[in-house]
Amino acid sequence: LWVEPEMVNLDSDLARAHPQWLLAQDRANAGARAWRRQQVLDLTEPGAFEHVCASLDQVIADVGIDYIKWDHNRDLHEAVDQGGRAAVHQQTAAAYRLMAELGARHPGLEIESCASGGARVDLGVLEHTQRVWPSDCNDPLERQTIQRWTSMLLPPELQGTHVGPTKAHTTGRVTDLSFRCLTALFGHAGIEWDISALDDADLEELAGWISLHKRLREVLHTGHTVRTDLHDGAWLHGVITPAADHAVFAYIRLTTAAQARPGLLRLPGLDRNRRYAVRAIDPLGSATPQLSGHPVRQPPWIEQGVVLPGKALMRHGLSMPVLNPAAGLLIEVTSVDAD
Repeated sequence: LWVEPEMVNLDSDLARAHPQWLLAQDRANAGARAWRRQQVLDLTEPGAFEHVCASLDQVIADVGIDYIKWDHNRDLHEAVDQGGRAAVHQQTAAAYRLMAELGARHPGLEIESCASGGARVDLGVLEHTQRVWPSDCNDPLERQTIQRWTSMLLPPELQGTHVGPTKAHTTGRVTDLSFRCLTALFGHAGIEWDISALDDADLEELAGWISLHKRLREVLHTGHTVRTDLHDGAWLHGVITPAADHAVFAYIRLTTAAQARPGLLRLPGLDRNRRYAVRAIDPLGSATPQLSGHPVRQPPWIEQGVVLPGKALMRHGLSMPVLNPAAGLLIEVTSVDAD
């Protein structure tokens, strides 16, 4: 259920019957200051809190809802209580109490915090939700930056990362399915796309990506996140198991490189004393990686794989392929040492 429980339409029985529940300075005439044709319900008012809680409780129980996307798109323009005091903190705390109450009544309920994108990505909301939606922008190139900096606070498994349509609705940018899947792989993955309109080839590719994510999920959702600095318009980031015996990296081309070839790039976070099998894998789950790049010879290890010591991978690195912007390479690294 995608719901915005803290908001109310002014042309509603609720707003007409309870103007004192509106979070505004002049509550009786708050309609003059509506935004998005909405006003905010003051959840610090006991009556408003109980009304919203009871309404959600009934829907969750009657319909069997087990996942709520909790949105919050309308800004708190006049967040003052009935005494004229600032009430943003109190309103936010009341919303968290509401989430906690619903979670207590429905132990299997999962809540995703979605506040006009990432406006409620904080440690407070994580006490009551299972994940957050980092941004309403689902353009995978933009998402590389969004997810990178969100991961400074949150691990990948708490970030909603979805495969969207070919043309992003926020930017109009057209991207390959492989890049959209690669971007969405590193997180709480999902699909935000009308798949009923897809042909068999796209459906098969999506199914391959889903299978790949399930295979790698234990690494992606339990490991340590590592990153490199921007390297000639490209990033490398990855997740490594606590035992450093399995890792997944993504080499992402953000902009056109200044150099003809990207050269060597180190893989951080590995065990220098282990030996690792390194191979490129296709983010759509097929056997051979599909590189979006120039018609030049790519490093042989991409097709053949390679076994190298962790010390060499961390100190010297691997040759990276030549890629166009908005393209990437998925790299799986597995220890070949006996436990």
